[in-house]
Amino acid sequence: MKVSIIGQGYVGLTVAQGAVSAGYQVIGYDIDSNLISELSIGKTHVPGIKMRILKEKMSDGSYLPTSNSNELSNSDIFILAVPTPLDNNHMPDLSYLISASELVSRNVTKDCLVINESTSFPGTLRNLIKPIFDEIRVHEILFSVAPERVDPGNVTWNLSNTPRVISGISDEAVKKTIEFYSTFCESIYQAPSAEVAEASKLFENTFRQVNIALANEFSLLSHKIGYSAHEALMAASTKPFGFMPFYPSIGVGGHCIPVDPVYLTKTSKNLGQDTPLIDKSIEINLTMHRKVVKRIQETLNHNLSGLKIQIAGISYKSGVSDMRESPALQLMEHLVNLGAIVSWHDPVVKKYNNVYSTELGVNIDLGLIVTPHDQIDFSIWKSSRVNVLDISSNSTDYGWPKFI
Repeated sequence: MKVSIIGQGYVGLTVAQGAVSAGYQVIGYDIDSNLISELSIGKTHVPGIKMRILKEKMSDGSYLPTSNSNELSNSDIFILAVPTPLDNNHMPDLSYLISASELVSRNVTKDCLVINESTSFPGTLRNLIKPIFDEIRVHEILFSVAPERVDPGNVTWNLSNTPRVISGISDEAVKKTIEFYSTFCESIYQAPSAEVAEASKLFENTFRQVNIALANEFSLLSHKIGYSAHEALMAASTKPFGFMPFYPSIGVGGHCIPVDPVYLTKTSKNLGQDTPLIDKSIEINLTMHRKVVKRIQETLNHNLSGLKIQIAGISYKSGVSDMRESPALQLMEHLVNLGAIVSWHDPVVKKYNNVYSTELGVNIDLGLIVTPHDQIDFSIWKSSRVNVLDISSNSTDYGWPKFI
């Protein structure tokens, strides 16, 4: 059976590995020719991908990374795994999903199943994707949705053992989708409708957005009263029921938490329903870096002009190089605007916007721990007694008290 996966990023490549390992012939399509070239020689930046397996499958012809849409013909299953980001106005951008759907519709050559893994509004499968295919009357096309749950860098939960939520527009679509994912996913949950499956993904990450905002607000209050928010959270975490710890941060990043709640609020507003809690949570997290900088100014007597500040870790999450929506970028921009001389050290990212990572230095006025990758050795800061503030969003002790 031939499976074509549109998009070979974090989601698409992960699914490609699962499908090809289950014995499918997989076409990994992406418009990024540089990404395809890297894959073709066995290189990828996606954590958790076993390139040895994919190279073996490339050798025997069962996995083909390509930017040639002609390779998509005669596919039994098409999977849409493309970004659904926010635009420059912080509004949902479905252009990649629309383009991917149009691409697939032009390359359908027989009866097939179309599965959407890309996160979007409830109703996207039925009201946006399916109509693009409706003009095709020669072949029977089934439609289903299986929202992605890829967590880059997570060594505990992966494609295989993370439960997969699926649904579809017809019973036959649901049946075939369950049959497909069951070959490489251990647990399948069938949602009662495509809209329920789509909404579940949005709620998962809105839940995290709201609770991170709560932790951030709690941190601001804790500072005013004079105790450590982290110490209070650690104490609260001893409760074995009814509590889940979230930690304060300079904001949220990645392709899910900053984005999915906006898709949910946009849907709600289109229906005339306000979402004040979600809206406020988004606002709190988007502006948290400014509040943290204000506290840094207070700690350093309000003046950052001319100070040499080095940031440790600039990606949105430890262990990954993904820079999408990384709050470290807003932090750096704000510090520069205040006159600080900012550099960064990130052995995972290495290069961003033609700027290279610098080694951790001792000739600085302040070190900021933002995204502490395992590869970062803080011993040079410790031994040199560099002034360091830990503003990372976890409970790990790196040798300095948590600042937020």
